[in-house]
Amino acid sequence: MTDFSSLPLPPDLLRAVAAADYATMTPVQAQALPPMLEGRDVVAQARTGSGKTAAFALALLARLDLSVVAPQALVLCPTRELADQVSREIRRLGAFLLNLKLSTFCGGIPLRPHLASLAHPPHVVVGTPGRVQELVDHGALALDGVRCLVLDEADRMLDMGFLEAIEGLVVTMPRERQTLLFSATIPESIRTVSARLQRDPASVTLDEGETSADVEQRFHEVDARRRFDALERVLGAERPESALVFCNTRRDVQDLADGLVAKGFSALALHGDLDQRDRDETLVRFANRSCSVLVATDVAARGLDIDDLPLVVNWEVSTDPDVHVHRIGRTGRAGRQGVAVSLVAPAEMPRMAAIESRTGTRVRWTPLPVSTGGPLVASMATLRIDGGRQDKLRPGDILGALTGDAGVDGKAVGKIAVFPTRSYVAIRTDLAATALKRLRAGRIKARTFRVQPL
Repeated sequence: MTDFSSLPLPPDLLRAVAAADYATMTPVQAQALPPMLEGRDVVAQARTGSGKTAAFALALLARLDLSVVAPQALVLCPTRELADQVSREIRRLGAFLLNLKLSTFCGGIPLRPHLASLAHPPHVVVGTPGRVQELVDHGALALDGVRCLVLDEADRMLDMGFLEAIEGLVVTMPRERQTLLFSATIPESIRTVSARLQRDPASVTLDEGETSADVEQRFHEVDARRRFDALERVLGAERPESALVFCNTRRDVQDLADGLVAKGFSALALHGDLDQRDRDETLVRFANRSCSVLVATDVAARGLDIDDLPLVVNWEVSTDPDVHVHRIGRTGRAGRQGVAVSLVAPAEMPRMAAIESRTGTRVRWTPLPVSTGGPLVASMATLRIDGGRQDKLRPGDILGALTGDAGVDGKAVGKIAVFPTRSYVAIRTDLAATALKRLRAGRIKARTFRVQPL
């Protein structure tokens, strides 16, 4: 059965599932939730967008004893972006659990606020292995009460060198715990980790060899020296509101983003050399439509969760066919149609056979399209407000300030993202200057905040 009501979930979790408009279980949820709710260890192969986060969120929430004020569940993620995404989903599904406390601990920001927050221990901890290990080493975070350990996107954590940190954390936890391992791929290294950390795990493997029927794949053979021109033609022909372009190296990401900006495109780079604030602001701007083209590495794009992404472009073909499948799986989600374009230089032709074998389909070669317009320019602009959750700001407060004293039409206001110490609001480009001027002259929640354009 695929209805959540068929599961032995507490009423408060079923209520949250209904509030989230989750009608029926996805395949990974239908296969993984029953053994997880029985308390079994699970190793699951599931890609981004499969519903895996909701699956393990429900499982760990169902095991919590909220009368015990101590960490009972730990979710480890490879990047802060993914950790933030996981935290939001757990909070959403735990919305009706009275006094639930969740803390997110990731590197890239000062350690002191995290140490201070642990004066009141959370029930659930989500974070990156390195920062969680720091907190344990400082004696601020105790994991001896953990009942459920989740390793999310385990393959990427191993790729990023987190195995030693993970093993160091595991030895501080009870042996009689539940361990849930989710990975987009299950190479031998993941099987080895599973054998060391899990006890008789239930195996969940979805048949994802074929790509989604909602994704149209196109392959263009290009001269490596003319790759940039080819990308311009693709973007100019498709004219998507948002496009994600994958490169294999950090240097190519930055060079390509700089080249697109020089040509008049609204483009940003996302890679591991950015500091955390720049990463946050890049993701905010892409999600709120104030950036048209995001150029990224595979690792940096983990945790990027945008349902309505019409175009993905492979600037280069990945050497790993699994990575190719995960890249193109970023589009064609939530029942929407998507296009995935690969620019293939002659030296990359040997990789095509592996992709055909992995996807179960023949590569479709098409001529490069003819551009029908100029560079892609974002329809929205982002304003940063130097105030956030710590200042008790909520999205409604910002929207009210814009549509009230500032006199901005509510239809011109886009997504509003509130962080602990700052907030971001998207405004239609032609009204951004007016909104900035009026916010600077006015007040938000009866207070004056510094406001700047990004």
